[in-house]
Amino acid sequence: MNVDRPRRLRRDGVRSLVSETELRATDLIAPVFVDATTDERVPIESMPGHERVPVHDAVARVEEVLSTGVEAVMLFGIPESKDDEGSRAWAEDGVVQRATRAIGAETDAAVIADVCLCEYTDHGHCGVLEPDAREEPTLTVDNDATLDRLARTAVSQAEAGADVVAPSSMTDGMVGAIRAALDDAGFEDVAIMSYAAKYESAFYGPFRDAADGAPAFGDRRHYQMDPANGREALREVRLDVEQGADVLMVKPGLPYLDVVSAVRREFDRPVAAYNVSGEYAMLHAAAEKGWLDLDAVARESLLALKRAGADVIVTYFAERIAADR
Repeated sequence: MNVDRPRRLRRDGVRSLVSETELRATDLIAPVFVDATTDERVPIESMPGHERVPVHDAVARVEEVLSTGVEAVMLFGIPESKDDEGSRAWAEDGVVQRATRAIGAETDAAVIADVCLCEYTDHGHCGVLEPDAREEPTLTVDNDATLDRLARTAVSQAEAGADVVAPSSMTDGMVGAIRAALDDAGFEDVAIMSYAAKYESAFYGPFRDAADGAPAFGDRRHYQMDPANGREALREVRLDVEQGADVLMVKPGLPYLDVVSAVRREFDRPVAAYNVSGEYAMLHAAAEKGWLDLDAVARESLLALKRAGADVIVTYFAERIAADR
């Protein structure tokens, strides 16, 4: 009797032959926090295993990443000073710009530079504030005034040698403004990895500690997406595609697998997913209690993102998973 028995394909020696999803070190991007305010590495308490590194140590930190087989890093900067508009974000001698030059000169890493102002503004929001925003909580970021600052930041990062710029502020029109500025400055070959669907998520807490970018007042619900909305994500992504985005990011990753899958189906662009700090921290916390096997759940989480349709994954587990392969 010919009976279909799926278990036949689950036997050792056969199981791996028919595995549908592959997770490779080269699929992963490792975030690196570069801190202009310190001369030594500073552990990030809420993100075990990660540190802020001084600019002079950025190359060594990236070499640690490369030694695991991961080939790309995403740089976040903590500047030596902040102001109302975040001007250190586009400074020629800014923290990310200095680190990018050094990394490019001494390693073969692909450098992706985060383009946002939240780490650089004294109020912690992702752009220039609207008038009276500090007094009126329903006001936050002046969208159009922010575009110029984001474009200047992206160009300065490209001048420093960034291979990819990654605008993350969810400012309307940011991809178009950045693409035009890069092209005008002669950086047609610098790609844009847009945070095309970025949600106003509770999973970002540890990152805000790591990058010193928490809002001093209010929140980001007026410019980041409502976690209740899925169809809106496709509208947001479509706008970024039309403006010239090369890679489409969904953030966070695991709580939004449906969005990752929908973006993969709808758009012929590489899809990225950000396995964010809160996802990383909660798995670590459970593992410390002995409730979960950290390596197993980390790998399963990243496989889920790949299975949903992510081509690349930004993750704090990058080195751990790559080194274990």
